[in-house]
Amino acid sequence: MGVGVLALGLSCVRRVPEDARVETTVYVARRIRTLDEERPEARALAVRQGRLVAVGTEREVREAAGDSARVVDLGNAVVVPGLVDAHAHLSGLGLSLTVARLEGARSVDEAVQRLVSAPSMSFQGDWLVGKGWDQNGWPGSAFPGRAELDARFPSTPVYLTRVDHHAAWVNGEALRRSGITRDTPDPAGGRILRDAKGEPTGVLVDNAMDLVSRRVPPPTDEQLQARLSAALERCAQVGLTGVHDAGMDLRTFRLLQTWDIAGRLPVRVYAMADGQGEERHTYLELGPYGGRHLEMKAVKLLLDGALGSRGAAMHEPYSDAPGETGLLLMEPEELEARTWAFMERGFQVGVHAIGDRANTYVVDTLIRAAAATGTQALRHRVEHVQILRPEDIQKLGAAGLVASVQPTHATSDMGWAEARLGAKRLEGAYAWKSLKNAGAVLALGSDFPIENPDVLAGLYAARTRQDAAGRPQGGWRPEERLTGEEALEGFTVGPAWASFAEGRRGQLKVGMDADFTALSVDPVEDEARKLVDATVVATVVDGREVYRAP
Repeated sequence: MGVGVLALGLSCVRRVPEDARVETTVYVARRIRTLDEERPEARALAVRQGRLVAVGTEREVREAAGDSARVVDLGNAVVVPGLVDAHAHLSGLGLSLTVARLEGARSVDEAVQRLVSAPSMSFQGDWLVGKGWDQNGWPGSAFPGRAELDARFPSTPVYLTRVDHHAAWVNGEALRRSGITRDTPDPAGGRILRDAKGEPTGVLVDNAMDLVSRRVPPPTDEQLQARLSAALERCAQVGLTGVHDAGMDLRTFRLLQTWDIAGRLPVRVYAMADGQGEERHTYLELGPYGGRHLEMKAVKLLLDGALGSRGAAMHEPYSDAPGETGLLLMEPEELEARTWAFMERGFQVGVHAIGDRANTYVVDTLIRAAAATGTQALRHRVEHVQILRPEDIQKLGAAGLVASVQPTHATSDMGWAEARLGAKRLEGAYAWKSLKNAGAVLALGSDFPIENPDVLAGLYAARTRQDAAGRPQGGWRPEERLTGEEALEGFTVGPAWASFAEGRRGQLKVGMDADFTALSVDPVEDEARKLVDATVVATVVDGREVYRAP
């Protein structure tokens, strides 16, 4: 299946033929930010059959819509093109919303206490699962161990993923059922943490997680449906009209495909096939897919781990762990082979790269493979693009690759990132402005559920590089801040380009899809601080309100 682009050269306001059988709805707001250079602001827009049929002043739009049009007054709200999260995980968000949540736990004891009162949905078979722990927020910042879990759960296997999904904390029963002992070797691209006697501590990093996760029973059909429903509902509530799902398993894809055919998807999903496991062979056979609200034209590969668990692959050792340089989750030769295979099949290729060594490999591989396969037009992507050498920033930009970055990662990591990297490497870390200036297309996201799906928090972090309390004053490495308009474009125009939808979405112009978000603040002109307490007034997808504030 080829990837086409629909270009619409239509005027801002025009009269449409009246048809009594089809309702036209006019939305009026304090301001409408269209991101259309010809008419950047408006006061009203009209929607009919899922498309924008008029954008302009209230008078112009009412005349174009006709006397029979329904009018919705959004009051003091500011309407923007539909906000899209360009890197997220729906299954993970659904899991986070329905199982034991360890985000924000301030100690091992608090995390364990949350497990004691875990909801029934936290059990898959007789395994207790949970997610979100982060040792960086605990006293001493040390990794947890199995002993604390064994004391409360001596016979129930426990599997808990770290906040970044690149480490797992398990108990002795989980290790026993998985056959992991002091004699078990570290798998390629993974690490079993061990104590001074060589015994597994209960923490598994990156590919070592698979030794246990493959023993955990899969969720039931009812659990999967409940989790995905909860995730999609939350997306609509936070103002998202679309999500780029970064690495979807086949079972989830089939379920969403069924829902899409039945018209049950409230938001658009641009799915990236999971290219890491064995299901990649099935995806290669199927090829790219396009439905109504569900598309799969991309594949997601992972080359390294995360900075928080020191799995990000670095050229030089970590500043706070001189003997460690991170992990490659596959050999560069394997990355090249998979990249070629998916490019030749017509897939856009996106690769997770956090450390500077991983980013060097990924940028070079994408540029070389795209040239060899003639697929530069498929807009290949680097996911996270977190730490780069200056020369790789320039190389990525010159090649026109998509830089899929997550602003709230910077504000979550800024308290300890310099300890990991040192001052010199920090110059190329979370470098959004530098990437943009180099020519890369910025597609902003959250990486939820690793971060909160709240897109307003992403807009705030992109503009300020501060936490919600306004720290540090002036922002962390403020030279990499984005302007209000650049941040908004990163959640609208950028994701549209990255998913081949720039002719249909990302702006508010006549003829384009009626996807838009109404906010209580102006994300461009209002003081950035107002975004912290802002709310979503309405979320409209394909002309249908999928969320309206009570």
